[in-house]
Amino acid sequence: MRGFWLGLAVGTTFTCLLGQWVFSAASKETDPPKGISPEIVADYVHSVVQADRTFYQTEIVDRMMEKGMVFASENWRADGDLPLPAQFLQESGRLAAEQRKGIRFRLISSWAINKENRPTTEFERTGLMKILVNTDRPYTAVSTEGKARIFQALYPDKAVSQHCADCHNVHPKSLKRDFKAGDVMGGLLVTIALPQEGKAN
Repeated sequence: MRGFWLGLAVGTTFTCLLGQWVFSAASKETDPPKGISPEIVADYVHSVVQADRTFYQTEIVDRMMEKGMVFASENWRADGDLPLPAQFLQESGRLAAEQRKGIRFRLISSWAINKENRPTTEFERTGLMKILVNTDRPYTAVSTEGKARIFQALYPDKAVSQHCADCHNVHPKSLKRDFKAGDVMGGLLVTIALPQEGKAN
């Protein structure tokens, strides 16, 4: 029995060493990627932002409003209320941009109540039309911003709940008043700074 366990231990050790050698040899033969693609980075950013916004909408704003404890309002700073979910996301995007890490995100819409959140570039205008047709994937492009190259991804932004849709439907400045939960209300724009050509990553 002792010989069996000794043989098993030696065999396991040999297998591990052989596996490490094979993996090391294979790694030397292939040229591993030098970084993560901007498409994947944008997907990561979108996933985190969307998860935070959804949780804030459903578990904080909706729950507090249903219990009549705290309300979310457009003038949340002055009124002492909760920020609206769209304002929560925009403020998060503003704080992220201030870190100057080359990643920005914000909401835009052709029907935005705040004019500052309406499309201003050809990419944004085209993207907002494209995501109404293809509601399950982003519209992407590489472009320039000044002298810098950037990657942009515009993700469909859907009404998380009926509360979200109703807020837009009843607003006096709203340009569209028939939103339902799940409708595309605009887009979440993720912008990533790309390395300058000729410079190492």
